[in-house]
Amino acid sequence: MLILGIESSCDETGIALYDTERGLRAHALHSQIALHAEYGGVVPELASRDHIRRAVPLIRQVLAQADSVLADVDAIAYTEGPGLAGALLVGTGLAHALGVALAVPVLGVHHLEGHLLSPLLSDSPPAFPFVALLVSGGHTQLMQVEGVGRYVTLGDTLDDAAGEAFDKTAKLLGLDYPGGAALSALAEQGDPTRFKLPRPMLHSGDLDFSFSGLKTAVLTLTQKHPDPADRADIAAAFQVAIAEVLTAKSMTALKQTGAKRLVVAGGVGANRQLRAALVAGVAKRGAQVFFPRLEFCTDNGAMIAYAGAMRLLHGGEAAGSFGVRSRWDLQAISAP
Repeated sequence: MLILGIESSCDETGIALYDTERGLRAHALHSQIALHAEYGGVVPELASRDHIRRAVPLIRQVLAQADSVLADVDAIAYTEGPGLAGALLVGTGLAHALGVALAVPVLGVHHLEGHLLSPLLSDSPPAFPFVALLVSGGHTQLMQVEGVGRYVTLGDTLDDAAGEAFDKTAKLLGLDYPGGAALSALAEQGDPTRFKLPRPMLHSGDLDFSFSGLKTAVLTLTQKHPDPADRADIAAAFQVAIAEVLTAKSMTALKQTGAKRLVVAGGVGANRQLRAALVAGVAKRGAQVFFPRLEFCTDNGAMIAYAGAMRLLHGGEAAGSFGVRSRWDLQAISAP
């Protein structure tokens, strides 16, 4: 079964073809970073219009890479939510139009389920069950995963997600958009021990997260140390604080669930400091940690095609109606 995946939830247009027998056949991605850079953040209207321009050429590109034609497609998976409503509507409209034209089923996929399952696209995928740490621009969650569609939320962010904290802190440090990647690069040059920043909710007794206070602490620190020469040390201290909290909560989740596998997904999962901290943490517990390929840490069509394929193989039903979900609880799609 050949699945066409369409991702358009925010500022990246992703298209992919996944074959349930042969694996990932082809994928392509267009990032809108340059488009939004002059505004210092994503402009929803511009994002939607760019998805319209990019989606069809990317589909043609992916089909050519896979030496396939549209008639070969057996089903279409698209991101139904969460995300920017206008951006989601582009992918949803395209998916439903193609579904009618090709007379194939169309399946709406939860964006975070795509991220959660993306490490299964690797050459050495994790087996179920596992604990998943979802760390993207807008979400920081710990999930207990028993199988496809079987998810339980263990902890969630109460305010800023880790990715948001990275971007907002980068802005405080005067870094260009997109700030998260720039902050990580700057932190590599700094001394993480020079400044001490708080570890929010590290000892809260639960698995929830809160990073808005850490951002405020950085603001105070930058006001006390305005010299640009101090920025690398501040960035390094911030990055270590984030990694320590995420790692500690993840280790607690493994302990509470008895799981031996930790899966990390989402854009922040590409951060080298976090990866190193998690690898060291699971080693002490005799567990394993799995990361998606770096190209699948950010939003992409491959994870949507794969999640759609897994849903169909596990009895998932085609979309009953046309619509998008700007907000959508991942646990709401979990099987009983």
